[in-house]
Amino acid sequence: MQEQIKYFKSIRSVRERSNKVYEKAKTNSLNHFQVDFSKLQEVVTQVLASIKRDYKQISDIPPHSRWRHFDVGGHTRVQTLINEWKSECDKLEITRRLLDLFVISVLLDAGAGNVWSYKEQKTGYIYNRSEGLAIASLDIFKSGTFSSLDSQPHQVDEGLEGRANLLSRLGHALKSHSVYFKSKDNSPPRPGNLLDYILSNSTTNEIGTFVKLDTLWSVIIYGFSDIWPPTRTSLEGVPLGDVWPCEVLKSPNANPGSTDHFVPFHKLSQWLTYSLIEPMKKILGITFEGVEQMTGLPEYRNGGLFVDTGVLTLKQSDVERGIKYYKQNFLPSGVQSEIEIVPMFEVDDSVVIEWRAMTIILMDKVGDEVRNTLGLSKEPLSLTWKAGREIAASLRPISRGPPIAIKSDGTVF
Repeated sequence: MQEQIKYFKSIRSVRERSNKVYEKAKTNSLNHFQVDFSKLQEVVTQVLASIKRDYKQISDIPPHSRWRHFDVGGHTRVQTLINEWKSECDKLEITRRLLDLFVISVLLDAGAGNVWSYKEQKTGYIYNRSEGLAIASLDIFKSGTFSSLDSQPHQVDEGLEGRANLLSRLGHALKSHSVYFKSKDNSPPRPGNLLDYILSNSTTNEIGTFVKLDTLWSVIIYGFSDIWPPTRTSLEGVPLGDVWPCEVLKSPNANPGSTDHFVPFHKLSQWLTYSLIEPMKKILGITFEGVEQMTGLPEYRNGGLFVDTGVLTLKQSDVERGIKYYKQNFLPSGVQSEIEIVPMFEVDDSVVIEWRAMTIILMDKVGDEVRNTLGLSKEPLSLTWKAGREIAASLRPISRGPPIAIKSDGTVF
């Protein structure tokens, strides 16, 4: 059983298990979606068009990480922080502080919905969705709210204890997994101290410093394991995180304790990993080996792109069920009755599990075609998310939301 737990927490399990769902799709055997593979080329064309429109050179394409959200509106907020810190600390501490900020901001990056927005204190500009959440968390971080030390406001430590839900569990994780987060002195453990663990497991030569992705992944998936709700899928009492049973893979003859139909996604963990790699790479020049093992993020923007382009079509019975759920849960409360109505499902609904698994492999297929066209090596591409947002805004101008809505508790998306 321990080997199964280790497998489902591994990064390689994400693509392997999702591919089993994709194999079902190739024989038109999905429970909830029809698939038109001929329309994949339309997605490739849209991604290539956005690259040509927005970037003069391929090297200008930035990684998809939390850093992008902080700099929304053309304001280099992260670099401004770095410049402020340069006079008081070295590159290692600057990186630790950025890791503190990025961890707390990613964990607060729940889907904000269509109505919520945030007015930035300094500029007065109003931002919504992921960018609004990023700027809000940045302002809170700068205020010292996440630190228990008045002498060092720009850090995150177990002073979070007592805050609500996920943030409270983060405070516990920092203390219970001190091997990753302990400080060299007697100061409180903090997310940024994972840098010291990473460097202690790195190799350095005349070219630079190298870290295996598995080293960082172990910090993310085990060090932050306490933040996941205990109600999630578990084995022998061990929560697996963003791992779910997938009906289309379940054999009618399977043993009651079988895990053959489990599909891991680890979306928030992957998003956090992508986001933490960037400051360590930019500030310290660390090279992470094996990043290609990671997948595109299985969330509603990427998944929505494949629905909006007709690659995936939700079956009519599920459309009706999802719209009924939306109307029962949202329209009676009077929340924007004129907003476009789309099918909505709980995060653990089999529609959502199947959709997310297909999204991962479809992104692989699109990525391969885009790389072949541009002559790129096997490296992450972030542009399906942007394309998904743009087509959603054009098709649903009021909500600007995805074609399928997900009711989430904020610990998945």
